[in-house]
Amino acid sequence: MEQIQAAARYAAEDPLEAARDEDFWMEARNAFTVDRTIINLNNGGVSPPSRYASEAMGRYLTMSDMAPVSYMWRQLDPKVETVRNMLADDFGCDPEEVAITRNASESLEICQYGIDLKRGDEIVTTTQDYPRMINTWKQREAREGIVLKQVVFEVPPPSMDYIVRQIENAITDRTRVILVCHITNRTGQVLPIKEICALGRKRGIEVIIDGSHSYAHIPFKLADLDCDYFGTSLHKWLMAPIGTGFLYVKKEKIRGLWPLMAGNPGQEDDIRKFEQIGTHPAANRLAIAEAMTFHQSLKAERKAARLRYLRRRWTERLSQNPRLGTLTPDDPAQSCGIGLLTVEGMPAVKMVSELWSKHRILTTPIIQENEYEGTRISPNVYTTLKEIDFFCDAVESIVKKA
Repeated sequence: MEQIQAAARYAAEDPLEAARDEDFWMEARNAFTVDRTIINLNNGGVSPPSRYASEAMGRYLTMSDMAPVSYMWRQLDPKVETVRNMLADDFGCDPEEVAITRNASESLEICQYGIDLKRGDEIVTTTQDYPRMINTWKQREAREGIVLKQVVFEVPPPSMDYIVRQIENAITDRTRVILVCHITNRTGQVLPIKEICALGRKRGIEVIIDGSHSYAHIPFKLADLDCDYFGTSLHKWLMAPIGTGFLYVKKEKIRGLWPLMAGNPGQEDDIRKFEQIGTHPAANRLAIAEAMTFHQSLKAERKAARLRYLRRRWTERLSQNPRLGTLTPDDPAQSCGIGLLTVEGMPAVKMVSELWSKHRILTTPIIQENEYEGTRISPNVYTTLKEIDFFCDAVESIVKKA
């Protein structure tokens, strides 16, 4: 893989310096097959996989299709244990604590539906959390009489300690679960997860972390979080094939967590009980190995520095216009590649529509009712500086005409 050799040149170099090296990132861009007639700045929704991962998936799928019972079940499925080991090593946990899933939603809903709750038990989350996760709690609220409490915090927040205090103020003696994003899908705000987990641990409260936007986006290990449960998608920032994710469950919590689909007898303490979904393809899961290899060749710190560099390129330029701004903090501890663009006097849906219809730029509107709205911008490592600059030109043109 040519990317690995290219990365070796920067083994001892400052990630911030490497973030600006266009020759290095040109080689990274060549690892993707993307449509350059459009500019995709919605990688926070789903990113194209690297060509290495796509080609691996194609090979495994072709092999499976020759005789699925033999090739897929007997030869390919057992290889998933190698992928499990790779994910565990990268995340910093025991392989027996990692279940390979189809996405963050499946991972998190295993936890949300799998924890026993009684009528009147309280769940604490925030208005910044992902709608699917909030709707999952609302369904349990409607069916079982649990109580959902959504914390509101200022955007951007005045400090990380402020977020912790807002969560703590919502906790009562009826609180049983806290679920929060590591990085919000709305503004790209990084939350102080270890401090929030400590709040729960000293009170015996289960803490679930939605890591769909943090894993393979910012550098961290499990020890930096100290959570009970962590769910993520791998088709966002790891750039694995669509339909891949993983769930971390602390080993002593596995027995007490019900799977979405019943596991086999004897699997009560086995992390694999969460993977019992019936017949499923092996190709997607095995291609995670190539995605991981590519990600690690970039190095997590260098990749995060590049993503942050791309975000700052547009935020610093557009903030010079008095009608433009961002609700994403610039503090490296609170943000990375995702940014939320705000435009005075223009609805986010209009900006998104104009960017696509007139400039072929893909973005997504973020509307938090009665709080804020904006256009989420999420480039990836294949994004060029010229594409960021073209996006800035387009925004300035739209605002000027408006």
